[in-house]
Amino acid sequence: MVNSMTGFASRRGQAGETSWLWELRGMNGKGFDLRLRLPEGTEALEARVRERVARCVARGHLTLSLRLTRQDAAVAWRLNASALDAALTALRDVEMAAAARGVTVTPARSSDILALRGVLDVAAEADDPAPLHQALLDDLATVIDEYNASRAHEGKILRAVLTRQASEAARILAEISEEAESRRDHIAASLNQALARVLDAARGADPDRVAQELALLMMKSDVTEELDRMTAHLVATSALLESAEPVGRRLDFLMQELNRETNTLCAKAPTAELARLGLDLKALIDQMREQVQNVE
Repeated sequence: MVNSMTGFASRRGQAGETSWLWELRGMNGKGFDLRLRLPEGTEALEARVRERVARCVARGHLTLSLRLTRQDAAVAWRLNASALDAALTALRDVEMAAAARGVTVTPARSSDILALRGVLDVAAEADDPAPLHQALLDDLATVIDEYNASRAHEGKILRAVLTRQASEAARILAEISEEAESRRDHIAASLNQALARVLDAARGADPDRVAQELALLMMKSDVTEELDRMTAHLVATSALLESAEPVGRRLDFLMQELNRETNTLCAKAPTAELARLGLDLKALIDQMREQVQNVE
């Protein structure tokens, strides 16, 4: 399965007095690297968030952020019965003491009594975080699905590009094979001339040394092994592009091998035309390597 490592998804949600924004973005990476940015009060979610993302994404450098916005918490007004009783008792004692001395006291109003310290408690209601955390995790599942959908869309484009490039590489490789076959007689004649020069210069020389030089000339003019290995690598590349599993690492390895074989082929090319075709193939494989760097 060809999935891109580049993707983005965001989602807004709300539960009660709390609203949030999830954002998940990914870039190329050699392995799986997840950076979390969770607000204070949601630290308990970290392990579960990491597990859910890692279960759905195999590779890439990811950043997942969560922003929470809370409205003013609801408040509860609570009458403290014991404090009220004490306040009323104190007011009665004051009124009785004032009357005994002939002092007139203005009757206390209810608002005055409620304003006394401790009579009326104002406290924020303590919310259970479990429902909010579950809502956040439920929304995260949707974010991950949307993120993977964006990667799959780009992966589809990457697969089409790589398939076209692999076909073009196979075409050039076939042209190289045809060119090498058509120039076989010319190459053989050139090799015979080189062998004659070696033999002429080798009179009285060490026979083992002469054999080594002859073998070296033959190896330098033969690109059959490189062509066979490159053909096998391109077949493997096409098979991976049809695979249902993450294939980025294996494709990267094949591109390295194709590049190595192409370098050898260019170095051994016995004619200018084969060297030109080899360079065309090398340029195409370099383009494939760049595309493969985006594959999960």
